[in-house]
Amino acid sequence: MSYTIRPITEADIGGFHAAVDSVARERRFLSFVEAPPLDQIRAFVLQNVDGGLPQSVVLVDGQVVGWCDILPDTRRTVYAHCGTLGMGLLPPYRGRGIGRALLQRTMDAALAFGLTRIVLTVREENLNAIALYESIGFETEGRHRNAVRIDGRYENVISMAFLAA
Repeated sequence: MSYTIRPITEADIGGFHAAVDSVARERRFLSFVEAPPLDQIRAFVLQNVDGGLPQSVVLVDGQVVGWCDILPDTRRTVYAHCGTLGMGLLPPYRGRGIGRALLQRTMDAALAFGLTRIVLTVREENLNAIALYESIGFETEGRHRNAVRIDGRYENVISMAFLAA
C-alpha cells in the first residue's frame, strides 16, 4: 500500500477532523468520544503549523487516514523539553506498519524541535499500541486505575515516556 507521511497543513484540516472523529467514535482509544468542533480543530492545527510544532498526517490516495502530534507544554518553561504524544489511525490501515512509520517520523521531528522527553497515556487494554510504543523505546512509568469510564465501564490507563539519549 502506498502512503505519504508529511507535516500537517491547513488543507488537511477537514480530513484530520474526520479522521479524529472516526477514531474517537470507536470509544476505545482516545480521551474523547467525538472530535471537537471543526472551528476548534482549525484553530488547533493552525496554531501548531504557525509554531512549527511536530504534527504529521498520513495520506492514502490524498485522504487523511491518520495523524500523530507531539506537543510541548508551552505554559511551563520547566517542562519545555517535554512533549505529549497523540495519534490515531483509521481501522483499515492498522497493522500494516503505517502507524510505526508515522510515529517514527513525528518522533524525529519532535527530537529535532528540541524535545527530549515524550510522554503519552494509553488504555491498558490497547496491547497493540503498548507494543508499538515499547518497540520505539517508550517505557511504562505508571498505571492509573479506573482512569477512564466509557459506557459505565472503567478502564486503567498506562503512562509511558520516551527519553532521548
